[in-house]
This record gives sequence, structure tokens and C-alpha cells, in this order.
Amino acid sequence: MAKKKNLPLSKMPKLLWELHNKMVLIRRFEESTIKSYQQKKIGGFLHAYIGQEAVGVGVLAHKKPEDSVVTSYRCHGLGLALGISPEACMAEVFGKVTGIVRGKGGSMHFFDKERNLLGGHGIVGGQFGIGIGAAFASNYKKQNAVSFIFFGEGAVPQGTFHENMNMASLMNLPVVFICEDNKYAMGTENVRILANTSISEAAAFYKIKGYAMDGMNLSEIHDQMGDIVEEVRKTKRPALIHLKTYRYKGHSVSDAAKYRTKEEEEKWKEDDPLFKSADLLVSEGYKTREEVEAEDKKTKDYIKEIVKLAESSPDPPLEELTQHVYFDKREGERWQ
Repeated sequence: MAKKKNLPLSKMPKLLWELHNKMVLIRRFEESTIKSYQQKKIGGFLHAYIGQEAVGVGVLAHKKPEDSVVTSYRCHGLGLALGISPEACMAEVFGKVTGIVRGKGGSMHFFDKERNLLGGHGIVGGQFGIGIGAAFASNYKKQNAVSFIFFGEGAVPQGTFHENMNMASLMNLPVVFICEDNKYAMGTENVRILANTSISEAAAFYKIKGYAMDGMNLSEIHDQMGDIVEEVRKTKRPALIHLKTYRYKGHSVSDAAKYRTKEEEEKWKEDDPLFKSADLLVSEGYKTREEVEAEDKKTKDYIKEIVKLAESSPDPPLEELTQHVYFDKREGERWQ
């Protein structure tokens, strides 16, 4: 019997609407954090996901509860794509005790045990070993879980990328390596750090499959990733995905991005993933333009409310400094 082909996202109006609104939520969330950061209400570093929403939303639409996710410090968008409470995410960015890690992680270090988000990591390439470790644990425990490892193109020249690709292939680990190539590693254009910018071609050396796709197109990502994740889960063979995307802001909020031209930025903004999915909803007759805009406004109003909630939430008490550093067998306390 021939394999039943999965329906394209364009033919699933309910899911398309849901995923589009997840992207809108991420965009409005990030815009509000930038504003709060500029008002000095948020400290430390802040790396916005604006422009890359289709990647996280399109890929993680195929995550199952038992699967794990690990990423770098640009982690707000993935947390929201996974369905973590926006209130808890915003509180974490503000460093409040009501945040997902009680204000200890801040913007760069989201973590959620319930959804197996194994952290945002500040060391470039630091997430690879954790990601393949989760895949090894899945095989060992026969859990049939997939490990999603997100990273930027700036991590590709790192030795840890190649070491872990090699190990994942040798050990038949169910890993999806997802390169979010947003063109710039901090302020350095990818052509200056990569001898070969066709990153998916690196897969061949490790005898795994490599794929390249448009990281600004939610439908393309969703439709292709469904089959890829299904194959990784079934065969326990890793895969490398190269998603060409673009961040509309600097590397962090403090980065003025003077290393690129306004013309380049405007050109990429014409390819905005939110515009594409909104246009698809309207052109297919699933929603009117007014309905799309009304939902966007509703999201903006919601984000304003959770910002107020974060601002009024308590800071972590001093005793939090020593909590969850060691496992206390006497109390049986575990990180929740």
C-alpha cells in the first residue's frame, strides 16, 4: 500500500491559523521585550527572534511530548512556539521569581522540564552535546523520542558541531540538527566565516541526509519537516536542516547592526513570514484581512497586560541564590 501523503499546511485551515498566530505572538512578545529593555526595565543581554518565527513554529509543530529541544541564547521564540506560558516567559525575561526558572535564567537561559526544553545556552555550540545526549538517552530507554538541536550558522565552524554530527551518525541517534542561518554571526556575514555556505552539504561527510529550505516560509518548513522528523524517528538516523532566514534586529538589542545596509534589511522584510502566512489565510478564503488584523490587535493588547504583570511581579528572594544548586536528598526537592 502506498504511503499516505500528509496534507500540506495550506489545506489545513485550523492549523495554519494556529501556527500563524503563534508567529504573531512571538513577534509581539519580542517587540515588547525590546521596548522594555530600552526603558532599562530588563537587564543583561537580550536577543530577539524577530524575523525567524517561521523556523521555530514550523519545525516544532512536529514535536511530540517525549521529544527534547535545545538551543542557543536566542530562545524566547522557541519557548513560545512550544506553548510555554507567555506570562512565565515574560516574567523570566524581567528576572522575576514567577518566571519559568524563577528569574535565574533571564533572557538567554530558558528551560522547561514539562516540555523537555533543555535550555538556551550562551556558549556557542554548547547545546550540541546536550542534544545528542538526550537522543542517546531516548535510544537507551527505548522512548522513540527525537532530539531537536537549534543553532546558528556561527556555530558551524566550531569543532563541537562536527564532533557531535560525527557521533550522532556513528551511534545512530535520532537527532534533527537545525541550522538557523540568519546571515550574520553577531556582526560577521556568513560568507566570511564559512568556506561553504551551503551548510546542508556538510551532512554528506557524516553519511546522513541534509536538507535546505526557505526559513521565511512557514508552509514550506512545516510541510517538509513532517516527513523528515518522521523518518528520523523511524530510522534513528540524524538529519541536518539548513534554514535560510534573517533577523530583522541586531544580534542583541544593543547592536545597531551598522554592518548591513538598509536596502538589504528592506529586501528581507518583503519576505516577512508573518505577511506570507497572513496572505495565504486570506487568499485561501480561510480568514478575512480584517479577522487577521483583529487577532493581531488582540495579541498586542494581551502582551501589554503580561508586561504589566511582569513588572509588578516580585524579584527572587535572596535565598534563591542557593536553591536548586544541589539536590537535597533530605527534602527530596527536585527542579520543577
